Amino acid sequence: MQKINCPFGTATLSVYPCKGGAAVVICPGGGYRFTSPREAEPIAKAWNRAGFAAFVLDYDCSTGERLDTLPLRQLAWAVKTIRERAEEFECTQQVAVCGFSAGGHLAASLGVFWADDERFDETTTANQRRPDAMVLSYPVISAGEFAHLGSFLNLAGEEKSEQAKWSLENFVTEKVPPVFVWHTMDDEAVPVENTLLLSKALRKYQVSHEVHLFPHGVHGLSLATEEVNEEACGRMADPHVAHWFELATEWLKSVLNK
Repeated sequence: MQKINCPFGTATLSVYPCKGGAAVVICPGGGYRFTSPREAEPIAKAWNRAGFAAFVLDYDCSTGERLDTLPLRQLAWAVKTIRERAEEFECTQQVAVCGFSAGGHLAASLGVFWADDERFDETTTANQRRPDAMVLSYPVISAGEFAHLGSFLNLAGEEKSEQAKWSLENFVTEKVPPVFVWHTMDDEAVPVENTLLLSKALRKYQVSHEVHLFPHGVHGLSLATEEVNEEACGRMADPHVAHWFELATEWLKSVLNK
């Protein structure tokens, strides 16, 4: 497996090739404090089996200092790098982002903010970093009433005004690319209202999106298959919830083939 070092920070991009497929950049969750291995390689291999080239972004996480735009700029770099080196990676220049929990916030941030040059630097242009689609799993979205506070503390610090700058439902426009998002109604760590607020904003701006809400399941189910079981946290295989990946694959192929 090839690993590419980001030219700033300590992020790395792991390459899981699949000849001829579109690319998916995976952002694991972990509250912007760590990146979960259960939402990294198993997800990449699943996208490979579905015919996509997969890339796992191990982005910088907080060590006590606020991250601000660093992870976002690293994801932008990853998307640009894949497009520029698509021939080398034997994939197309179509790039989707796929995020889980706080990684879902990171992926969604790129989809929401890609045209806002002030949040980036000179290493990417808007067209280079714009994702073609987003697949979001139980994403952190809102810094308001239903916030996962740890994520926003690590990303933006303690000031509510700074956290509000990352409350994504308030920044959605018609420029957001198509979105697939799923959540469980039982999620106590990142309440389902995060997905509902995002969907409401996407609908307001007529952004194409698909939402799946499963009645049961704890936070952090990943693929919801046996290979990612984490019994100590109650994260066990759930064949019904596991359908999310098949649905997401079907949706993404449809979106990219339009």
